Amino acid sequence: MTLADPPTERLSVRLRTGTRPDHDAAQGSGFLDRLAAGTLPREAYADLATQHWYIYEALERAAGAMATDPVAGRFVFPELTRLPALSADLLHLGAGVPDTARPVGLLAATAEYRARLQAVAFDQPWAYIAHHYTRYLGDLSGGQFLGPAIARAYGLAGDGHRFFVFDGVKPPAFRTRYRELLDETGFTPAEEDLFLAEVTEAYRLNIAVLAELKERWAQEG
Repeated sequence: MTLADPPTERLSVRLRTGTRPDHDAAQGSGFLDRLAAGTLPREAYADLATQHWYIYEALERAAGAMATDPVAGRFVFPELTRLPALSADLLHLGAGVPDTARPVGLLAATAEYRARLQAVAFDQPWAYIAHHYTRYLGDLSGGQFLGPAIARAYGLAGDGHRFFVFDGVKPPAFRTRYRELLDETGFTPAEEDLFLAEVTEAYRLNIAVLAELKERWAQEG
């Protein structure tokens, strides 16, 4: 297929089949497995939450910038907002809420992730949706296992893992509607290719954060 040809598959199908290796790689970091098993100290979980805070601070500012866009604005869901939950989790964990003006604990991989969001997600609908999909749909899928596992491993009864709780969202129905929205974007073939490439880039950035966390905490537990 050339860029001038119309896609032969729905975007949601192209996304699912084209990024499966990226999804599998993101699931196999090892760091998340150790958190789920409780073999790392609680500080390692707080470190993950800190990196998430920096990532979502940028992504949710991008949501504000894209809210009125006729395409990207359809993917701005207030019920998915994670920053308040992350702030509450970090306070409960005793880590404190980060300050973007004086970042503490920011990994190099997280800084790269934020830089990419700043570069493309504030004015390119395909890029915003790519990063939105990679983060939030991942949280609604794998996070629904990881959240309860972390809660058990670190004795968290509600407070401390609010990041994984999406009040009022039913993941199966939401994922179905999300696929419909993807198929309704009206992207050109070139925009679809840019979107799929940016999803792969978002997975790469996420994997890099997890790899750096794994290295930082390799000698713990």
